[in-house]
Amino acid sequence: MKLLRRAFKGFLCLLLIPVAYLIIALVLTLTTVNSGGQSENTKRTIYLSTNGVHLDVILSKEDVNAMVLKDLRYYKKENYLSFGWGDENFYINTPTWGDLTFSNAFKAMFLKSSTLLHVTRYKQKQSDWVEIKVTDSELQKLNTYLLAAFKRDKAGNKQILPNKGYTPIDDFYKAEGSYTCFNTCNSWVNTAFKNSGLKACLWTPFDFGLMGKYD
Repeated sequence: MKLLRRAFKGFLCLLLIPVAYLIIALVLTLTTVNSGGQSENTKRTIYLSTNGVHLDVILSKEDVNAMVLKDLRYYKKENYLSFGWGDENFYINTPTWGDLTFSNAFKAMFLKSSTLLHVTRYKQKQSDWVEIKVTDSELQKLNTYLLAAFKRDKAGNKQILPNKGYTPIDDFYKAEGSYTCFNTCNSWVNTAFKNSGLKACLWTPFDFGLMGKYD
């Protein structure tokens, strides 16, 4: 009987961990930072998009800093660049949700691992993108954040993974940082907004947190 009680208490303790994570995540998601009034100098536009789980931030090519554009593959008729960040193993081995395995999800959330930047190119604006007006200063800070996310080789060049994109219009590049349950693809985009002085969540692992700030 004592053994059963101990086992039950251990089970409850394990159950409390994800419950506590979820509650804390929701509270911090609902807490807004940089919520001051919008500046009158918002002459630039960026975009936010989600596939229902994963956030990307999109910039017009003309608003992407030359240093960010350097070494990126893009073509003249492609006018927008989308940036997402995530776990390398998860990105490469889970091109669709049908490919998701418990092993890949567990490794991404709990084990230290290498990361990638996912850059997708578009000829025109997509109808499901959320439009966000920004100032020149906010745009500059966002470009600085994006630039710092790329891992460089010894010569200082960005490192593309050849032939690893899902489609002809996207590529993966080696990135800085490690993906965990506290530093997710969505918290990466949220941090980009926070660091740029844009309205954001205090912290969030979810896509709906940041999207909800711009409904």
